[in-house]
Amino acid sequence: MAKYIKIAEEIRERIVTGVYPVDKALPDQINLAKEFQTSRVTVKKSLELLAVEGLVYSKQGSGTYVRKNALQMSKLDNQLDEYVGVAHQLADRSSIASQILKFDVRFPNELECEKLLIDKTQPVYDIVRLRFVDDEPFLIEHTVMPVHVIPGISEEILTKSIYEYIKGELGLKFGGANRHIRADKPNELDRMYLECEIADPVLEIDQVVYLTNGVPFEYSQSRHRYDKGDVLVVNIKSV
Repeated sequence: MAKYIKIAEEIRERIVTGVYPVDKALPDQINLAKEFQTSRVTVKKSLELLAVEGLVYSKQGSGTYVRKNALQMSKLDNQLDEYVGVAHQLADRSSIASQILKFDVRFPNELECEKLLIDKTQPVYDIVRLRFVDDEPFLIEHTVMPVHVIPGISEEILTKSIYEYIKGELGLKFGGANRHIRADKPNELDRMYLECEIADPVLEIDQVVYLTNGVPFEYSQSRHRYDKGDVLVVNIKSV
């Protein structure tokens, strides 16, 4: 296992057990490098990994801090090294399209403030889209994004790929995504747009997605009909 991963695991354990308290600064990189007998570059890489996971964040000139919701993030079902979006994941399909069911700008609720690490005065986009693959309904996606982090979202962008806009136009880079995966019963939208019967199970994926600097830019729930979506989790271990 690479040394920066081992260091990240130790720091993660200290966060979970309260050795490094929530919303407090970690020891600086010089002291961490001395403790772990490594370089600042390696420590920096470890902290970047934890930032992608949503456990810590950096303040310029001040240091690295434990996020308020770090303990919650550490308990989610699985973590991804990179998240690329539906359009990229299904790029081999002949047709991917989106129908906008809702597009609004509003103030966030308490849960959205917690997930996106914003306060209630910071506006968010409220987006609901029906995604089609090869002209068939594939999933319903409810997305909330902070306007100040991802400015300029329009209906034209929503009919294409939000992620391509974020990467191409805004020049931002994606980090990781924390996901919570569960089964649910179909709701009214599922029955209307995904053609679910009342007894059909639905796969719901609840996730928070981060930029490489650890800033959360998306809180979303996607809902798949039982026969239209699955999740593959690959665990790669370094030796």
